[in-house]
Amino acid sequence: VQLQASGGGLVQAGGSLRLSCAASGTIIRLNDMSWYRQAPGKQRELVAIISRGGDTNYADSVKGRFTISRDNAKNTVYLQLNSLKAEDTAVYYCKAEDLFGGRYWGQGTQVTVSS
Repeated sequence: VQLQASGGGLVQAGGSLRLSCAASGTIIRLNDMSWYRQAPGKQRELVAIISRGGDTNYADSVKGRFTISRDNAKNTVYLQLNSLKAEDTAVYYCKAEDLFGGRYWGQGTQVTVSS
């Protein structure tokens, strides 16, 4: 399974971006899909996670601003980022887990928020 993330870029504080992450390859079934981020000098942290049935959880720092969603038919997960802040600047990674417990990571997409 390969994950391809896209949608990052440079945006002003208060702006919005939409990240996408599409899975390809031999896919039996993807269960949880999630987004992580890693800022310079910091550990990678979980931003949001969504189950196959649509249950979601968010890091406290992004609640009310970010929305995770997925399209199971397209094996794709999305992250809508609104009201962006400078501290949201990071490389954003998508992750997927399959039916057999396999875990797959995307290559990362840079989000830079200018203040």
